[in-house]
Amino acid sequence: MTGTAVPSTSALGRDDAVTAAGPTPGAGARGLARVGRELRYLIGGLPLSIVAFVVAIAGFAAGVSTVVVWVGVPVLAATLRAVRGLARVERRSTETVLARPLPPHHYRTPSGTGLGRMVSSLAEPQSWRDLLHAVVGFPVRLTCFVVGVVWAVTGLGSALAVTWMWSLPYDDGVNGLYGLLTGTDSRLVDIAITTAGGLVLLAALPWVLRLLVAARAGLARGLLTNQSAALRARAAQLAASRRAAVAAEAQTLRRLERDIHDGPQQRLVRLTMDLEAVTRRLDDDPARARTLVAEALEQSREALTELRALSRGIAPPILADRGLGAALAAAAARSPVEVSLDVALPDGRRLADEVENTAYFVVTEALTNVAKHSAATRCAVTVTIAGSRRRDDARVVVTVTDDGVGGAHLGKGHGLAGLADRLSGVGGMLDLSSPPGGPTVLTATIPLLSDDDEGST
Repeated sequence: MTGTAVPSTSALGRDDAVTAAGPTPGAGARGLARVGRELRYLIGGLPLSIVAFVVAIAGFAAGVSTVVVWVGVPVLAATLRAVRGLARVERRSTETVLARPLPPHHYRTPSGTGLGRMVSSLAEPQSWRDLLHAVVGFPVRLTCFVVGVVWAVTGLGSALAVTWMWSLPYDDGVNGLYGLLTGTDSRLVDIAITTAGGLVLLAALPWVLRLLVAARAGLARGLLTNQSAALRARAAQLAASRRAAVAAEAQTLRRLERDIHDGPQQRLVRLTMDLEAVTRRLDDDPARARTLVAEALEQSREALTELRALSRGIAPPILADRGLGAALAAAAARSPVEVSLDVALPDGRRLADEVENTAYFVVTEALTNVAKHSAATRCAVTVTIAGSRRRDDARVVVTVTDDGVGGAHLGKGHGLAGLADRLSGVGGMLDLSSPPGGPTVLTATIPLLSDDDEGST
């Protein structure tokens, strides 16, 4: 699903206030830049429309005519894939010329494999809307190109009439518009009339271009976007993320309960038994009591150490106090495998708690599995921010690479189980590459939340 950002009303209010107050310094330059941007948009639409029209018509005709022998299925699937790429180009160019995002759209993920996946992709509605746009958009974009270019060239040529009309031959009869109206020839008057007409055309050019851009952008908005489908897909994704988060939390609680039962709880039971024995032997065997007290103290220290280790696996205090970089440095220092750490976050920047906790969990879980199963000697952890907040796709990318034996996967019963669910709970994704013999590369992407920029310290 593709999200979009909506301009704030305050920003629109500032633009309206500037317009109402009259032109400001540089307004002319901005106007010329906008005219140039819109002309490039209309001119660039012609070759794009030709390619899209040819691909759509030829691919659809070839696919439908051969679908009875199943050859048409991959042809149609490839055609829809091609027009989807062309639609992506049209969306980006439209967003660029409008200086604001289009409404969202959504492509369904095809199911199955092989031929079944191709057949499933043919049932994707937005791809057919893209194909329809490639066909219907051809005459629209062609018309916009012709009108825009002819208007601009005619206006510019007429405004510069003084540079070329003097070279035109005048016959003995009536010449020029002035001659047709009055019956008297006058080259100067004809030049003046042509120049004035060109200036009028150039003055009206911004409004004409705006109208043409609005027509082409309206067609793109109508066929290449589908906000209701995108919202439904987003609702389904959020529901799945919530279920995944609940499952991951339940798994974490079960593991925590098991770790407490197998570790600190057993030591506390032993501590209780030792203290009861001390109570019985204080009077009759003080030496033995002192030995039991020493053992009880050792049991309490070990139980406290294990509890601290468990708390570090949930949300260590250093993560809340000093941030993700310091917490990951501490986790890398505890790893029995040599770890090189590169956290490329802006100085002083704090991410949202959910993002930091998830990134920390991913790294610590990955380091635990590297130490237990990979037989690796070195491990590299990188944390970076990718994407652009203007496009609403900013995300934290966590990569853990080791030089171990490989063969890791995300199936149940393995150490990495639950990471995908944990990431899904915050809208993230997990990718694992671990061929036999290594290396193993685990990549987690975690979307930045809307308040991440405000969490700096």
